[in-house]
Amino acid sequence: MKPQLLVCALALAAGVLSLTPFVTAHADPILHETGGSTSKAADQKRRLRDLPFEFRGIPLGITLNEFQAGATVRATPVDSVPVCETDVIAGSLGMSLKTRESLTVACRWAHQRANGWALSQAVVDGTPAQDHMLRFARVNGQTDFRLYEMSFVIDEGTASDLRHALADRYGAPRAGAHATASTSAGNALPVYEWENAVSSITLRFLPATRNATLVYLLKAPDAWVKSVVQQWKTSSVDAS
Repeated sequence: MKPQLLVCALALAAGVLSLTPFVTAHADPILHETGGSTSKAADQKRRLRDLPFEFRGIPLGITLNEFQAGATVRATPVDSVPVCETDVIAGSLGMSLKTRESLTVACRWAHQRANGWALSQAVVDGTPAQDHMLRFARVNGQTDFRLYEMSFVIDEGTASDLRHALADRYGAPRAGAHATASTSAGNALPVYEWENAVSSITLRFLPATRNATLVYLLKAPDAWVKSVVQQWKTSSVDAS
């Protein structure tokens, strides 16, 4: 492992970067009246429409500091910790890599071995994912990094189970197909999307690899990235 990343990882491990579980609403006393149960279900649906989607207690929009403050990690092995560094998006703009002094930060879970650090596997629907990334950005003059994207690569069996689980929780998805440069219109990739007022979940099957991608995203992600680019350009002009 590169020395710079090892130093970053050790510093992060010392600070024990971990997840902050999303605030869980306390269950109301058992309602014996049908009307009360219906009202409670309606209130829950309204909350789901108004709040960012979350992955196993990690809500989109959470700050990096909040992400650090908890004690639960959604990855295997159990001693994994998030390791964060400047995102490649920021690196392509000329920002120094392997530092949190940036406008965008990317985190992955990792664990320490006798010969150094190794990438851990995020656990999605009870199954280790093949890859994962959590991206944070500072926008609109804010000092806090906020989580705007979570992405995972999972096998198609897990994806199929997850599709049904998400439908049970959020309702029927918007189904469609996405054609890429390597696919014909007749072989477009199956895509399922859930959307609320502030965020989206996209599950895209990749038949050629028998995998799928799962992406949690705040609304208008292009605006986030454009804001980051503009801030970086402005700061570079001011510094010159």
